[in-house]
Amino acid sequence: MARVLVVTGHPRTDSLTAGLARHARDRLTAEGHAVDFLDLEAEGFDPRMTPDDEPDWADPQKAYSPEVRAHMRRVADADAIVVVFPVWWFGLPALLKGWIDRVWNHGFAYGRRRGGGPLARTRMLWLGLTAYDRAKFVDAGWQETVTRVLRKGISEYCGIAPERTSVRYVYDSLTAGAEAEAGAGAFEILDAALDELLPAQEPAPPTPRDGRHSRGRLDLHISVRV
Repeated sequence: MARVLVVTGHPRTDSLTAGLARHARDRLTAEGHAVDFLDLEAEGFDPRMTPDDEPDWADPQKAYSPEVRAHMRRVADADAIVVVFPVWWFGLPALLKGWIDRVWNHGFAYGRRRGGGPLARTRMLWLGLTAYDRAKFVDAGWQETVTRVLRKGISEYCGIAPERTSVRYVYDSLTAGAEAEAGAGAFEILDAALDELLPAQEPAPPTPRDGRHSRGRLDLHISVRV
């Protein structure tokens, strides 16, 4: 079974976004996966960049703040990452964007001088919720814009292979109302994406006796300094 980090960054727990994230957590847990559920709002994550976490382009070994190093460890430990988010201003909400800015940082997610980095073998699912219907979102070019940022600007830039990244959308998300009224459509989209992300026959990588991941992720400098 895989270790999966499920991330959401919506300010309301009764939102469809939050409901889908909980569904992913519950389904994956029921299937035997080890799920780390990261609700950025509930955990009080501060999305603001500070000098402690500003990249030092000359020093990929920079030691970031304790909060960021703890989040880096959670990212590095995951075999797969599922991010569920509302599409606001054709991108990520500020809370989630700040998490990417601070945690997926230089010397950790990108900018390493050798090796594939901690995300090289990670599987990635981005699930965005938009109020627009599919025709409008696609025809206006907005879906292509958002998808390109997620695929090229984040996933691939951080070493995740194109074939290991999936970007899916739930359209007309505002018409669904509260989670209880959302209907099956959004959850069916998520379930199909999870089926693709973690095929039932895919074995989990072996874990050495010392408890560290076989990919050496916890050997990263950010982890040993926590």
